Amino acid sequence: MSKKLVIKVTAGADSPERCSQAFTVAAVAVASGVEVSLWLTGESAWFALPGRAAAFELPHSAPLPDLIESILAGGRITLCTQCAARRDISEKDVLDGVRIAGAQVFVQEAMTDETQALVY
Repeated sequence: MSKKLVIKVTAGADSPERCSQAFTVAAVAVASGVEVSLWLTGESAWFALPGRAAAFELPHSAPLPDLIESILAGGRITLCTQCAARRDISEKDVLDGVRIAGAQVFVQEAMTDETQALVY
């Protein structure tokens, strides 16, 4: 079993089931003791902002704010640099604990030994 899980979520409210799956898998992995790095790209970038996750709804799924809180409690959430720039999001705008980093850091994380990468 991989010791680390790197998850890239590209979907947001535009594809709620795919989006929710990514956050759910990340939260379950954190709860299971797996080292998790969740990357917000594309439309999921908006969830790096305070209050945005509260507006997300998907029947029969855990509330997105709760999943984000769980992930941040034991893992890492990163907002893609380019995705942030395209949306005029800066480091001062994001939730506490969310960092902004680029593709080089994603590749570095994904290519380490005993790491599994997933893209949603």
